[in-house]
Amino acid sequence: MTITEINPPTPPHPKQQQDMPGSTEAMTPRPDHGEMSYRGSGRLAGRAAIITGADSGIGRAVAIAYAREGADVLISYLSEHDDAEETARWVKEAGRQAIVVPGDVADETHCQALVDRALGAFGRLDVLVNNAAHQASFDTLEDITGEEWRHTFDVNMHSQFYLCKAAVPHMKPGSAIINTSSINAKSPSPTLLAYATTKGAIANFTAGLAQFVADRGIRVNAVAPGPIWTPLIPSTLPEAKVESFGSNTPLGRAGQPAELAGAYVMLACEDASYITGALIPVTGGRPML
Repeated sequence: MTITEINPPTPPHPKQQQDMPGSTEAMTPRPDHGEMSYRGSGRLAGRAAIITGADSGIGRAVAIAYAREGADVLISYLSEHDDAEETARWVKEAGRQAIVVPGDVADETHCQALVDRALGAFGRLDVLVNNAAHQASFDTLEDITGEEWRHTFDVNMHSQFYLCKAAVPHMKPGSAIINTSSINAKSPSPTLLAYATTKGAIANFTAGLAQFVADRGIRVNAVAPGPIWTPLIPSTLPEAKVESFGSNTPLGRAGQPAELAGAYVMLACEDASYITGALIPVTGGRPML
């Protein structure tokens, strides 16, 4: 995969706003998930994965990459049915099984059901990618309601605990858990205070859980994306910030979801057999302070 193949989104971007949670098809330019560029080499052959938030953005890119590396994929998403079916189409085109399961990962019962569904469909669970997230931007501290704060933690942080607790008893040595953190874990944006706080918690959760399950042969790592061009951006940020999104990186642009997929593949396969408890930055050159 080369930079010319992924068509990087370079600011200024066309003015655009969407209602939450946003749609891939409505974005200009359209996000690249590796549909035409990702080439697999069998690094996840015969494995089975759950990917939350897999209807679009980073989750879709990871689902496509995993399928082309030989994995079956359960596509967990909230309610974006058309986007989820599009992800499933790409997984099936790669010759792998795709199961689409809507529902709210903030609900512990649903998280257990996701694990049960994957085990029932695939007979195993080798990789859990905790990627689903909620964010909202606020101009002042007083604008953040208690409900918003709790909801952000429920979706971003508590769901990861629920899913890991449900999945770990069924994961064999060599399995992997990969959590999506953020550059906000170390360099928080004040207007994204709730989101940034959860991403810091995810980094700490990852480091602790990695030690907790190491004796079972399960590795736990996190990816920390920088500015990535996904539906979350035009649906949660002010129009001016969308227009300049990614300009504050040394590379001078946002990343495409496809540019994250390689990190998630590496952490899921034997290439990362001695990596656990790590926070891998994919930030366009912005330092993780």
